[in-house]
Amino acid sequence: MTGGTPTTTGEGIPTASARTASAARTVTDVLQPRNVLLAGMLGIGLAAAGDWTGLLWGFLGALCAGLIPAGYIEWERGRGTWGDRHVVDRTKRAPIFFVILGSIGAGSVVMVLGNAPTGILVAMLALWVMTIGLLAVNTVWKISVDAAVASATVALLAVVHSPWWLAAYALTAAVCWTRVVLGYHTVAQTVAGSALGAATTLAYVVG
Repeated sequence: MTGGTPTTTGEGIPTASARTASAARTVTDVLQPRNVLLAGMLGIGLAAAGDWTGLLWGFLGALCAGLIPAGYIEWERGRGTWGDRHVVDRTKRAPIFFVILGSIGAGSVVMVLGNAPTGILVAMLALWVMTIGLLAVNTVWKISVDAAVASATVALLAVVHSPWWLAAYALTAAVCWTRVVLGYHTVAQTVAGSALGAATTLAYVVG
């Protein structure tokens, strides 16, 4: 590695040079879950409805699955609970998962009452199931949420639009790279997150 002196995180995972770390931080911020879900759920909603109204349902899905949880994290950061959005301490992550589950559940109820397209409802169910999986694994091991969300979004878009969307797994790989480079996760933790995210499509297909 060049361009700086290697460092380590509080968990002892080595990070890269300053230059590489700067690039990785930019990528991980751009491709953080709330942004990925915003773009992905809009696309899923559009495909599910077949017209522009799907964008509204997609935004509701993104709001409940990504934006509200992100807002909760920022609120807790303001209170000094966590240092940043990454919440590197696995033992402090459970409340986030419960907020996500509650938010997705509430959004799903609104969708049912509003006669939302079945496709967007099933996508919400898939994300809810994925969150249950993340919560369960997190009790014993630190799994990458960023990788799981990026993988699930790409997989769902490939199902509802075209298999060509699988090419976007390059972005998922980029997310995994950033998490390892920045020392937030090991390779195994990002691979596990990606695998869990991909498995989310099973809930969609079955639904």
